[in-house]
Amino acid sequence: MPIDLPLNPIVAKVTDRIIARSAQTRAAYLDLIARARDAGVNRDVLSCGNLAHGFAAAGEDKIALRDNKSINIGVITAYNDMLSAHQPYGRYPEQIKIFAREVGATAQVAGGVPAMCDGVTQGQASMELSLFSRDNIAMGTAVGLSHGMYEAALLLGICDKIVPGLLIGSLRFGHLPTILVPAGQMATGLANKEKQRIRQLYAEGKVGREELLASESASYHSAGTCTFYGTANSNQMMMEMMGLHVPGASFVQPGTKLRQELTRAAVHRVSQITWEGDDYRPLGHCVDEKAIVNAIVGLLATGGSTNHVIHLPAIARAAGVQIDWDDMDELSRAVPLIASIYPNGSGDVNGFADAGGMPYVIRELVEAGLAHGDILTVYGSSLLEGAQQPVLDGDALRWDPAPRESLNPAMLRPVTEPFQPEGGLRLVQGNLGRGTIKVSAVDRSRWTIEAPCRVFSDQNDVLKAFKAGELERDVVVVVRFQGPAANGMPELHKLTPSLGVLQDRGFRVALVTDGRMSGASGKVPAAIHVSPEAKKGGALALLKDGDVVRVCAETGELLALVDAADWAARTPAQAPEEAIGVGRELFAIMRHFADPAERGGSAMLAAGGL
Repeated sequence: MPIDLPLNPIVAKVTDRIIARSAQTRAAYLDLIARARDAGVNRDVLSCGNLAHGFAAAGEDKIALRDNKSINIGVITAYNDMLSAHQPYGRYPEQIKIFAREVGATAQVAGGVPAMCDGVTQGQASMELSLFSRDNIAMGTAVGLSHGMYEAALLLGICDKIVPGLLIGSLRFGHLPTILVPAGQMATGLANKEKQRIRQLYAEGKVGREELLASESASYHSAGTCTFYGTANSNQMMMEMMGLHVPGASFVQPGTKLRQELTRAAVHRVSQITWEGDDYRPLGHCVDEKAIVNAIVGLLATGGSTNHVIHLPAIARAAGVQIDWDDMDELSRAVPLIASIYPNGSGDVNGFADAGGMPYVIRELVEAGLAHGDILTVYGSSLLEGAQQPVLDGDALRWDPAPRESLNPAMLRPVTEPFQPEGGLRLVQGNLGRGTIKVSAVDRSRWTIEAPCRVFSDQNDVLKAFKAGELERDVVVVVRFQGPAANGMPELHKLTPSLGVLQDRGFRVALVTDGRMSGASGKVPAAIHVSPEAKKGGALALLKDGDVVRVCAETGELLALVDAADWAARTPAQAPEEAIGVGRELFAIMRHFADPAERGGSAMLAAGGL
């Protein structure tokens, strides 16, 4: 299949605009990584004392490292055994070392980074560390790779802020060939819609904590990624759309022979694409403007997590690429929704994989001219080579072509027969600022909500008002002072069951916030990431209870329908005092210097001039 397939004109237009906008920053980035390869910190320039420290504990690999005759792979791991998705990584380093020796290479764990579970911290004070854990992970990745002992890297991470953080950090060492190594999703447990039903019953007081815990435990039940299509699984989709996994690696369950062989394949492949050979594929060349567009297109085509409206601009900046929400919005009008995975549908990622999964999605999008086939992947000459399904032939790994037809049209459809003609994200803007709304799981009849608002500055106060019956009406719930500068921009997924109850009772309900929602949030329309945030002079700070607010994904409006003179005369509400506890005070510098959500909500990137 040729890789010069004609591009959709909107995809081509947006790509060209991003390339032009990024010309200076991308050139500076490519110069940085070229200098890092030729004159940076690497084993050739390390002193004898440096090297001796670097291989002192290398055991049977010590001689190979001392003689500097083999490729040494740096492993950055986000392992912990509390986070179900990352628990399988515990044994990966030893396996990777064995796989490396099979091809005459060596491997060392370059560093470990935190892996925060948003499922555990959801609705808790500790969620205020969540977004900034991404920057912490990026810095930890940079610390690990800064030792200069490595000619390649493998990144072990799968969930929410973790993959973006690993990628941002490793892109600053973009001269190294790098492959991301997933660990796979857990087997299907309790149906997600049943879990949602029990949550809403609990919110109404119709079932108790014992029933709720039994439901949650039946859903989140074993090692592996949660099976709904939230941020973690959207991460895996994006890595495949950018060509940074070995083909089809995303959705294979942990603890299987196939999963192990995919890890082996990643180790072998990364050892083949270093600057010592004739197939050099540095990460910084793989992640370019076209790869970033592919990630956006994949997000839209599959109805992925809203968190990536923040993460993708941050990832792109780390590679010298500048994108904004207008780019995403325009692409959304061209890219059809071809996957239906919970919360957008009833099936989970296991069903998605069984229907054809990412190999099918890649082939559909590239052949339709909606994704760039001519990107530099870690595995081949085009992204289309990623449209292959890994299978075992005995004990050996092979790749078969993606199915030509979906194996389950209820979960996966061709571009010509999509679930919706447009992608799952829209930009909304007006006198309240700019925000994003995920509409792939929202019934079209609720794409426009116009109602009096009720204003809060704490998500727990929303729940109190719900339990007191104060929200039993058409209402736009506004939760402000939830942006990066205010309190670290926590996810407000805790509100979803209560708002869902109100919607199911027949009320027209929407959420407007400068905070985030979980990638699993679905049926209630939510204008989120509103920027500028209230803490930084955003108009949400001007709203009063009873003001009529209009949220319209059809027209892209986010408006307070208030008399202009009255609006201009208002004094902004005072932000709550910054809270302390659970380590929040240690992240104060990140809050104080964070840039807007549309730029990625990062103090680290802002201060670094990226």
